[in-house]
Amino acid sequence: MKLTTMLDSTVRRDPSKEALVYGDERISYGQLRETSLRAATVLADNGVRAGDVIGIMTFNVPGFVYAAFGAWYLGATVVPVNHKMQAPEVEYTIGHSKAVLGVVSAELAPIARNGAPDITWLETESDAPGSFDAQLAAAAPAEPADFTDEAVAQILYTSGTTSAPKGCVHPHRNIAQVATLINLNMGYRPDERFLLCMPIWHSAPLNIILLPMIFIGGTVVLQREYHPVESMKIIAEEKITAFFGPTIAYVAPIMTARKLGLDFEDYDFSTVRYWNYGGAPIDQQTAQLLIRTYKSEQFYNLFGMSEMGPTGCMLRPQDQLRKAGSVGREAMWGNQMRIVKADGTDADPGETGEIWFSGDCRMREYLDNPEATAAAFEGDWYKTGDIARLDEDGYLYIVDRLKDVIIVGGENVYSLEVEEVISSHPRVADVAVVGRPDPEWGEQIVAFITTSDGDPLDVEELREHLGDKLARYKLPREVIVTEELPRNPSGKLLKHRLRSQVAASA
Repeated sequence: MKLTTMLDSTVRRDPSKEALVYGDERISYGQLRETSLRAATVLADNGVRAGDVIGIMTFNVPGFVYAAFGAWYLGATVVPVNHKMQAPEVEYTIGHSKAVLGVVSAELAPIARNGAPDITWLETESDAPGSFDAQLAAAAPAEPADFTDEAVAQILYTSGTTSAPKGCVHPHRNIAQVATLINLNMGYRPDERFLLCMPIWHSAPLNIILLPMIFIGGTVVLQREYHPVESMKIIAEEKITAFFGPTIAYVAPIMTARKLGLDFEDYDFSTVRYWNYGGAPIDQQTAQLLIRTYKSEQFYNLFGMSEMGPTGCMLRPQDQLRKAGSVGREAMWGNQMRIVKADGTDADPGETGEIWFSGDCRMREYLDNPEATAAAFEGDWYKTGDIARLDEDGYLYIVDRLKDVIIVGGENVYSLEVEEVISSHPRVADVAVVGRPDPEWGEQIVAFITTSDGDPLDVEELREHLGDKLARYKLPREVIVTEELPRNPSGKLLKHRLRSQVAASA
């Protein structure tokens, strides 16, 4: 199935149904399709053709949705671009994906144009002449292009064991299957009202909120950016039934209410049926806090990765306390999962192994990276690089990440990328970045550094040096200056020692 077929089918069922809500805007499914077809005209008028790639770098605004479906109606490919990126990061993503055009929120346009000056950037959230929005208002609807569901719909950028991000190539069929499996596993209904306040460019909000809702005819309430107080208000005002965010998105409203002297009891969450979280599991104490404060046991931990669309496995409400810290026991319906030991055999309870997934949601390949693709696949299986321990009941607990991913507030931070940029500081001789466990953010970034002069390096000095090179959430919160970093005889960095050191002092 093509993603545009999903929208077309919902329009045929109920064109007047509310598809998107953004502030005072109420956008029906019929309007969404018609505007997306006009977006296809705008993109085509600016040189985009079937098979081309466009980047979309926006806040959670209707312009993202129109641009994405406009591209898909043309048979073009969408690269969602992290709106927190700085110019060098944009340069890599646009260059590597070979995007021919970008759609960008006006506020972010200077960074986008600085990073990728050789392509046209059309601005949304702008009525200036020539902007995406201005052209959209004047355009006539296009005729949908003729292509199959094997055409590439998305390139989702992630990162593996090297510092260079990798592009996960997903055809329409893959992502349509993600929407199908999410609806199947979660039991979503056409009367859902899902608050999308996490960044829409991220594979989770895009593919496990927006597209499943469009598939079944639910309503997506767009909030431009998450805010701990305003997001909670929207839940009551819009009668939200489903919410998704990392642990910090649940803890921050509690902390903010205390700080501002607000009564958390004033928030009305009575309509919410699904409290979904991802990015990292939560401990029992935090689980108890959330269940008690939000007055609900309907919490779901969704564990997945961009290579799987992102699907994987899940921890259901009945297991939140008795199996706190786990990411679940079985793959989501529609996928398969193995826990594979180093010798290639499946792990038994009490043993550890690498998590492998298979299913129709699996990416086709890493863009222009056959070596990484070959390393990630074993037949039909995707090898995640995540190491899990199985308890006596077969529940999975993540114990290590082969890829050295640090998860900060639900955002993946790839240590080698951060280390590479830190190394550009003139006083840094050697560096290793690890995550410190944090009950609110999942993890915080700690940089172990040896300096060329042996003198201390202040964390604020380092953050200032990195400020225009990395997104803010990738910046270290702590710097530990050491005489040398632990390495084995072959020179490989022993990060497990550093992780143990910061975990012990957490």
